[in-house]
Amino acid sequence: MTTVLSPLLKDNESNRLPSRDGQVIDRSRTIQFSFEGRAYAAYPGDTIASALTAAGVKVLSRSFKYHRPRGLLCCAGQCPKCMVRVGDEPNVRACRTPVQEGMDVCPQNVWPSLERAAMALTQYGDRFLLPGFYYKTFIRPRAL
Repeated sequence: MTTVLSPLLKDNESNRLPSRDGQVIDRSRTIQFSFEGRAYAAYPGDTIASALTAAGVKVLSRSFKYHRPRGLLCCAGQCPKCMVRVGDEPNVRACRTPVQEGMDVCPQNVWPSLERAAMALTQYGDRFLLPGFYYKTFIRPRAL
């Protein structure tokens, strides 16, 4: 596992909303956490997803069945798009979980890495796997 320090927060400020009074994020200090072996900086009060998004990370995991890239969608914990593994705990919602110092976050449903997932090759055949593919296929004739 290689550790590479992500760009400084100052460089990523363009990805963040401007500071406001009464916000939860404390921009006076930074904390470090890792995602897929790389170190990232975050502010106390950031969620895993907000810190990674500010650092330019767009894909957090891959879908279970077809291994398609998954990123942020609702930011309210109502969708399965941002599931990650924190330490030994799987299926943690990155959009709801605050970053903690030294936290080790890993993407789910990937091997060997998020960018080069072997099962992601299924995306090249996704035009043939329309919605409801499994439900409509092999129903008739009954022999199948």
